[in-house]
Amino acid sequence: MSRQAQAYLYAGCAVLLWSTVASAFKVSLRYVEAPHMLLYATIVSAAVLLIVAAWQGKLGQALACSRKQYLQSAALGLLNPFLYYLVLFEAYDRLPAQEAQPLNYAWPMVVVILSVPLLKQPLGRISLAAIVVSFCGVLVIGTRGDLLAFRFSDPIGTALAVGSAFIWATFWLTNLRDDRDAVVKLLLNFGFGLAFVAVAAVALAGPPPMDLRGIGGSAYAGVFEMGLTFVLWMRALSLSRTTAQVSNLVYLSPFLSLVFISVIVGETIRLSSVIGLLLIVGGIVIRRFERAPPGPA
Repeated sequence: MSRQAQAYLYAGCAVLLWSTVASAFKVSLRYVEAPHMLLYATIVSAAVLLIVAAWQGKLGQALACSRKQYLQSAALGLLNPFLYYLVLFEAYDRLPAQEAQPLNYAWPMVVVILSVPLLKQPLGRISLAAIVVSFCGVLVIGTRGDLLAFRFSDPIGTALAVGSAFIWATFWLTNLRDDRDAVVKLLLNFGFGLAFVAVAAVALAGPPPMDLRGIGGSAYAGVFEMGLTFVLWMRALSLSRTTAQVSNLVYLSPFLSLVFISVIVGETIRLSSVIGLLLIVGGIVIRRFERAPPGPA
């Protein structure tokens, strides 16, 4: 098998697994509260990342960071997994999965917005148009297509789902400034984040229950949303001739996710969810046509 074929195989597996996690979130939340789900998922994901780091011989790097780097990892761990997934799981607890998943998927457009104040990048006309298109999709989903009434089905749930996109975008942009190995960074983020999650889970929801259905679904999310799938994706990028050849496959994920949500969760997919998702993804695709500003001479 050629390197490019292997890249497509790894990327396809990653996209397929990512497409199932929204259903896993929603099913798991039937049996455990959001803070407890996050605790179980973070424990499992931290263990997976520890195994991956050991297998790749990177534990030494994780133990040889400076005090400043450990503080940076603690700060990033506060954003992800702690704050990001706590907000996201609460959104899934309030909204149908078909709404929470595409609303969270608006994060690439949030990155464009936050890049203006954080990275001092200019906002071009194409990027502005892309943002408008994507956030029209957010409105379609949040109002379930009733744009004239402009009444959100669950304002708090919608705000949490969109808020999670802002948290993830902030984490993503902040993480760009850290040039350590990706697996090492993620391992340390989740290691520090686990401490925050454990305290918050007990404080917000009490001792975690031993419900095997909730634990199993949370563990699935920990492996395939937070841990192993990331490694598969990184492997695909490293094998591919160009990043674009595999990165475009990511656009399949939210649409496949709707299929799994319908089959596994049992939700009847609304036309507004499909149209809203098409607008959100359409905005992301439009943004790719923006030319990068010329670099310094």
